[in-house]
Amino acid sequence: MRNFLLYLRGGSTSGNFKNLRDAGRLDIVAHCLTSSFFLSHALRKDVIFHIILTGPPNPPKYIRVDGSKIHDVRCDEQTWGEILKKVLSGGTHIGFEIFNKSLQEVIKELSVDNDIYVLEEKGQEINNLKLNENSLFVIGDQVGLPKNDESFILRYGKKISLGKKVYLAADCISIINYCLDSKSF
Repeated sequence: MRNFLLYLRGGSTSGNFKNLRDAGRLDIVAHCLTSSFFLSHALRKDVIFHIILTGPPNPPKYIRVDGSKIHDVRCDEQTWGEILKKVLSGGTHIGFEIFNKSLQEVIKELSVDNDIYVLEEKGQEINNLKLNENSLFVIGDQVGLPKNDESFILRYGKKISLGKKVYLAADCISIINYCLDSKSF
């Protein structure tokens, strides 16, 4: 199973927001959800997208989105915003689960069944790696991962790079999906 984890240090942990950008950049979450799950005419069923939100008022929140279960989604920001607002307000949406867990707790759990890779410009080139079907790719927000959390994650995994250029988080997911698709898993 493919796993992506987005760490959003300012992401709102409440559904009380007017728009995704002002909710601690939840717009980044919406774009990453689209890149994780959407193909031209289908949804990827082999992806789980993990979100860690550490913004106010009740951090941390961990949202797990399972591609084998989600439905009633479209690839627009408004749809994802409505779903995130509902889930963060205590409601439900099929395929979405929410927990009070830290990044470190989630990494410990996921490290049991997955190879863990932290995206970092100075990491090992992804093209030079033999990737496992069960992999977790950890992506920071526009600021990056906090150094102490990055050090913790690297106890369980290693840094990888998509090249010398710095890409948007959602684009990183598209590139990784392409790399994995080309390896037939």
